[in-house]
Amino acid sequence: QVQLVESGGGLVQAGGSLRLSCAASGRTSSRYAMSWFRQAPGKEREFVAAISWSGGSTDYTDSVKGRFTISRDNAKNTVYLKMNSLKPEDTAVYYCAARTRPTISTSNYDYWGQGTQVTVSS
Repeated sequence: QVQLVESGGGLVQAGGSLRLSCAASGRTSSRYAMSWFRQAPGKEREFVAAISWSGGSTDYTDSVKGRFTISRDNAKNTVYLKMNSLKPEDTAVYYCAARTRPTISTSNYDYWGQGTQVTVSS
């Protein structure tokens, strides 16, 4: 089992930046790919970004490319999402996810955090 705890969310003005963190605990000796998803009010949860266990492969949804950067520090069992040039449409609950494979995926994840709220005001 892996437990995931997100932090770093908050209220920011459009054009601002935030950095989300996701700390993993439990069975962290395995090689997990990690990802961020988000869910806006009234919408389905959507894929945002993913990173392989080694950090050598990343993937982003088109709407955040060039603005968001996913990274990880395996020594700290933590994955990050740096979000720049935030827009009101980025407002959502952001969830961290882990899958029990080292390669990235946009949909197949086994463990989820409880989420952190990001609100971008116009």
